[in-house]
Amino acid sequence: MLYPKITKTAKALPKKNVTNKELEIFLDTSDEWIEQRTGIKERRIAVEETTTSLSIEVAKQLVKDIDANSIDLIIVATMSADMSTPSVACLVQESIGAHRAICFDINAACSGFIYALSVVKNYLSGEHIQRALVIGTDVMSRLVDWSDRQTAVLFGDGSGGVLIEKTSDTPSFIGELIQADGRRSSALYGHSHIRQNRFSDVTGQPYLTMNGKQIFDFALRDVSKNMVQILETNNTTSNEIDFVLAHQANYRILLALSKKTGIKKEKFLTNVAQFGNTSAASIPILLDDVVNKKIVTLSGNSLCLLTGYGAGLTWGSLLIKL
Repeated sequence: MLYPKITKTAKALPKKNVTNKELEIFLDTSDEWIEQRTGIKERRIAVEETTTSLSIEVAKQLVKDIDANSIDLIIVATMSADMSTPSVACLVQESIGAHRAICFDINAACSGFIYALSVVKNYLSGEHIQRALVIGTDVMSRLVDWSDRQTAVLFGDGSGGVLIEKTSDTPSFIGELIQADGRRSSALYGHSHIRQNRFSDVTGQPYLTMNGKQIFDFALRDVSKNMVQILETNNTTSNEIDFVLAHQANYRILLALSKKTGIKKEKFLTNVAQFGNTSAASIPILLDDVVNKKIVTLSGNSLCLLTGYGAGLTWGSLLIKL
């Protein structure tokens, strides 16, 4: 019996790099204020790039050495699709020529990549799906209010993805714990698609709105509990974890999660200083970074905890051998 395994990673980033110093020009903020509170020094911002174009760039890298028509499934995790329809995944399919693939998008905000991996893992447990692309892409710069320093300084744009194939003789997906709580949706919401029409003047919140304290408390309480619980359920200690690849919301949250879970902070891999919070793209961008640096080799020798959390509220973890 063959099991699904992540066999390749890729990322795509906008060309424009925006430093904290550049944000000082039009926001009531400073480089020191941003870095001290978030750990972020710079971020990529899309100018000509779109969610679709970045996703396609990642997909092309992932299928470079294989027949694109051998891809059975494409899922794109995003909260910033360029259009309501068709899905980004369908546009990716058309661009790379993966005409056999099932295609759809998932919107679980910053948890999207974790949700998508969970879905793909379960698809690949059947007989008919052998190869899948999982891509996380967000262009957050088009969702935020650039006059609001509380949110604008946090986010960046980008895309990352993985190729998953049924090639492993032993399971690499060890455990999962996916959760949501819509009762707390008001902590992080916005970029409404509600528009006026001939019969109604109703409109929605145009920009992303976040209660930073509520999100920090949520991460500290619920996300840390999720991380501890998945380890306990799978009879794994924090010492056995080689690396944690958590959503790169900000560095303070990563430090708080380390302290709360008892997992050493050195095991928390991070690139938030370079890219900021890229929502559904943050974990796959980070994964591609550490694979390129040979910190993680995709040989199955590293036991990794992947954790996402964000609007919904949504959160979840996967225990994977990478």
